Amino acid sequence: MTDFFDTVPERIAYEGPASDNPLAFRWYDADRVVAGKRMEDHLRFAVSYWHSFSWDGFDIFGAGTLDRPWLAPTSDPRAAAHRKMDVAFEFLEKLGAPFWCFHDRDLSPELGSFVETSALFDEMVDLAGQHMERTGMRLLWGTANAFSHPRYMAGAASNPDPEVFAYAAAQVCRALEATHRLGGQNYVLWGGREGYETLLNTDMGREQAQLARFLHLVIEHKRSIGFPGMILLEPKPFEPTKHQYDYDVAAVHAFLQRFDLLGEVHVNIEVNHATLSGHDFAHEVAAAFDAGVFGSIDANAGDDRLGWDLDRFPVSVEQMTLGMLEILRGGGFTTGGLNFDAKLRRQSVDRDDLFHAHIGGMDTMARSLLAASALLDGELSTARDARYAGWDSPFGQSIASGEMTLRSLHDQVEAGLEPTPASGRQEALETLVARAIERAS
Repeated sequence: MTDFFDTVPERIAYEGPASDNPLAFRWYDADRVVAGKRMEDHLRFAVSYWHSFSWDGFDIFGAGTLDRPWLAPTSDPRAAAHRKMDVAFEFLEKLGAPFWCFHDRDLSPELGSFVETSALFDEMVDLAGQHMERTGMRLLWGTANAFSHPRYMAGAASNPDPEVFAYAAAQVCRALEATHRLGGQNYVLWGGREGYETLLNTDMGREQAQLARFLHLVIEHKRSIGFPGMILLEPKPFEPTKHQYDYDVAAVHAFLQRFDLLGEVHVNIEVNHATLSGHDFAHEVAAAFDAGVFGSIDANAGDDRLGWDLDRFPVSVEQMTLGMLEILRGGGFTTGGLNFDAKLRRQSVDRDDLFHAHIGGMDTMARSLLAASALLDGELSTARDARYAGWDSPFGQSIASGEMTLRSLHDQVEAGLEPTPASGRQEALETLVARAIERAS
């Protein structure tokens, strides 16, 4: 245990909605039973190693602002990686979220050769295992950063150079094996540059076939090492490439169908990626469950007025309630969870700001769970069922079963059938959601 966060108590406690302690949970009560399960088991919170410990606040317009001494230029990258991990597990232990997530290059930097890089990475994976055994922390998922290095400027799996494809494969192989060693429950493929900028130099069909071949290689390796977790692909509409092959859940589902990967690969949905794709969080979750590809969630938020990936911590209970409602309707998480793929604002420079951000995000999701649970089997579901009741009638069933033809339907209408549309009651249902949020306690 380090003392980097020396203004924070040894463990963030639940104190209830009446508490005015900024370093306590007001809504997240891990052991509270909601809809038959402990709140911790519903939400399965995870902390992302990258934004929290591997980013110093830099952006394209300015240098880093955050107090992250292990990220300063150093002649001893091993010592810096050890220091970073010690601080990370101090944070994780004090916060009390049950899971964490990593990219391989979060744990240790890239060195002079793949062999050197892998040796330090393996050392850090072993150290992470020791910390996990000491603290009881679990790994929600691991992944490989196959997008930051200049070699990946034209993508990894979809790269026009097969040697880059091979390098990415080696990196993913190592990261998947590390995830398995640490008992990870999923492995994520984040295709940060799996797309293209212009068709003038792009063979789109070839690139998508390469991406599919890469995914099949991952599935084959997963089986060969006995990794029991899900393989997850993360939809992202654009940024950094103009056209991403994994634009949204629907695009990923079509891709998996086309290349015989359904049942093998599921999706890790990021809330702000849903926003960037022109959808919302609830839509992407519902689409994933409907397609049978739901896996896990990156809980964050964007800004409708800014067309890029802000990765803010979630604060909108209304937005998250609608997403949690779809998660509950679909049966909840299995191996997935809610990972805070979110970062501080550049002006939030105090060390304890990282706690304030996560506490606020966890409370937002906890209150959203309570509201969604109250809505699940109440008037909202009744109204939705009533809206489709006609399809359960003999006439509706005769259409759905194939008994009716286009001509026989024509004849029904010609004989006098006249629809009597019912109200969708949208405003009334939106009010129900608002009231459920008000009552959530």
